Amino acid sequence: MKIAVLGANGKTGARIAAEATTRGHDVTGVVRSSPREALAKVDYRIGDATSADQVADLAAMHDIVVHAVRPPLGQEDAYDSMMVNILEGVRGSATRLLVVGGAACLRVPDSGLLVVEDERYVKPEFRPIPEASLRQWRICAASDVESLTYMSPPAEFRPGERTGRYRLGTDYMVTDAEGRGFITMEDYAVAMVDEVESPQSEGRLMTVGY
Repeated sequence: MKIAVLGANGKTGARIAAEATTRGHDVTGVVRSSPREALAKVDYRIGDATSADQVADLAAMHDIVVHAVRPPLGQEDAYDSMMVNILEGVRGSATRLLVVGGAACLRVPDSGLLVVEDERYVKPEFRPIPEASLRQWRICAASDVESLTYMSPPAEFRPGERTGRYRLGTDYMVTDAEGRGFITMEDYAVAMVDEVESPQSEGRLMTVGY
């Protein structure tokens, strides 16, 4: 497949691009500036994920667009307009959009609260980014774009080992026997490319964890 990864310079986007290339997919990495450590099999292109026209051009040339851009700290308001423009860019095309989401919109199994509401996971002083992520999900949920999947990681999400294993969920955070919601970025990338190759999502929202 031909896959465009918006934000291929980022921690998650780079891992998704790498995972996709190892499986033989043609990957275009859309970045704001040239990568310091370019992946050998990724075709990098300088682009602007906030431009609906540029996203539309990418959608016309690719089977999949993966949105893995995270605005810088302090620019949380950019989540909204960027998501709106990306949705506008893919609207009307046959291209599927997969969004690297956040955990904020998931419910916590033992409380039923949203992750963003549960101070065990999000302290009040750190709420701006999770709140922006929740708005991003709500924009996706209200969109009329048909081929759209929003994949949320659990509350703990960081670089680590690629094991190739994970469990899927929908709107409740996937937790282990100790109640911990965790996945490495490497295994999230595995799950994302698995979803590209063999869609499992039953609705727009899905999540992964161990």
